[in-house]
Amino acid sequence: MTVVQIDNYGPWTVTPEPKREADLQVLQAELYADIERLFASKGALAFFCRFDNMFVISNGLTEKDHQEIQQSIRYRYPITISMGIGSGSTAYEAQKIATEALQKFGSSKSSARKEVLAIGNELVNGANSLVQIAHIDINGTTIYTDTKPIYDSYIIVNKVHQILMQELLKRGALVFYAGGDNFISPSNGVSESDFKKIFDSVESTTNVKLKVGIGQGKLAEEAAHLAAKSLDLIRSGKIKNQIHCWVSKSG
Repeated sequence: MTVVQIDNYGPWTVTPEPKREADLQVLQAELYADIERLFASKGALAFFCRFDNMFVISNGLTEKDHQEIQQSIRYRYPITISMGIGSGSTAYEAQKIATEALQKFGSSKSSARKEVLAIGNELVNGANSLVQIAHIDINGTTIYTDTKPIYDSYIIVNKVHQILMQELLKRGALVFYAGGDNFISPSNGVSESDFKKIFDSVESTTNVKLKVGIGQGKLAEEAAHLAAKSLDLIRSGKIKNQIHCWVSKSG
């Protein structure tokens, strides 16, 4: 996992005076889009967290790959980004190591910290890399969208997200909202039976049913694509279970 953090962002937003909120929102949205585009071109997958902080499933990327992305952002934005990289048997462990490596170089609000690339333990190469990604989908969200105020359906989605975050974290996995009624989880170490237990917990609390396609591959983009294909088999009725896993033949 790679953690991406805007350098000195808080102070920059109010120096020499508070910047327009609309301009900040546009910068954050465009920066995330660029981070996603740049990392995806190398087979990785990025997720926004608080927009000034982002996560990337970066298996297979080199130190030079990260530096090229930092350079591209520096050339085109009024801000710079620092990164921490960590590897582990679970996504949570990897991001924790990455975060701690970056924190050693000072505060995110420090004007002295600029374009740091901190490597916590080791970079995972393609040969010994495994990414498991789960693409989770809410059943029948159209019912909520077509019968409730839009904000009410948004609340339901957020409730589901909150429970998924809590339950997956117990198993060392992360989960990110991916638009609509979809969530993406870097979930190494989480079994199909684990997902079944988690989904039962979500349903008992919210009365919302879930399904998931799981993909395993050497790179994040490959795993995510297989997860989407797995989920499509469930949606189309070709797979009757609410959980299906597709493992890369090259993995």
